[in-house]
Amino acid sequence: MKKYAYGIAAFILVLLFMPIGHTLMILNENILEHQKYLGAFIIGFIGFISLYVGVRFNQKKGLATLLGLFGGILVWTGWVEFSFVWIAQKLQVQPLIENGEIATKPEYLVMLSSLGLLLTILSYFVFSKTKCQFFNWIQTNMLRIKIKQKPETYKKPLSLTTFIETIMILWTFYLVLLLVYDKDIAGDKHPLTYMVAFGSLFWSAYLFLNLIKINKFDYAIRYAVPTVIIFWNFVEIIGRWNLFTEIWVHPEDYWLENSIILLSLIGFIGYYIFENYKLKQVPK
Repeated sequence: MKKYAYGIAAFILVLLFMPIGHTLMILNENILEHQKYLGAFIIGFIGFISLYVGVRFNQKKGLATLLGLFGGILVWTGWVEFSFVWIAQKLQVQPLIENGEIATKPEYLVMLSSLGLLLTILSYFVFSKTKCQFFNWIQTNMLRIKIKQKPETYKKPLSLTTFIETIMILWTFYLVLLLVYDKDIAGDKHPLTYMVAFGSLFWSAYLFLNLIKINKFDYAIRYAVPTVIIFWNFVEIIGRWNLFTEIWVHPEDYWLENSIILLSLIGFIGYYIFENYKLKQVPK
């Protein structure tokens, strides 16, 4: 493959997954209106099966990583997001209305209650040996600790690594956005929200410059996960500012555009698998 191709293709592939997750959630709510929780369970279960298959085929690094990413998106969409939908509906939580329109859905208001749990789980990663540059930076520069890693006889499945990475980063930045949207903290047009928006844009640009230097199929995808999700913060905020129409939130109105996104995603996955296969055929 040409220089930078893996990183660029990985970024586009993961980026295409983002609107697909939104679209899947909306379609499940609209099409399976009275059976949406059953649909949500099935979506999450398919994600779980994808993770299982990825763990079983850990020696196929590219496939395992893709299945972990796919599983993470589906489990987050089906099991995590709809669990908040269920509780919000059960407790009759009302949406946040601004200018006569829904600014924040009830399930996302409920999701804020998971902040303490998120911080607790993040504590594990802060004090664990990890290859994540962000946690390594915290350990080295903020906490001034050095965590030694014992010789490993067991290698963590790449599928599981990608799965957990996807879930944790999605969860973290969902809450970051919800916190800055809260008018008791900041608000849509508060300077803090601008800082999050453009800070995410520049942070993702920095990560992208590192990403395009990667020439390994599986590693490029895993690095693209935080790169894309951080970039998506910027997309979400400018969508909140009504600077563009979020077509993935209205899949029935923009079915053609969303179909193109889905076909593009399938095309990029096929491209990745084909290129990975070609590399394996090259004599070492």
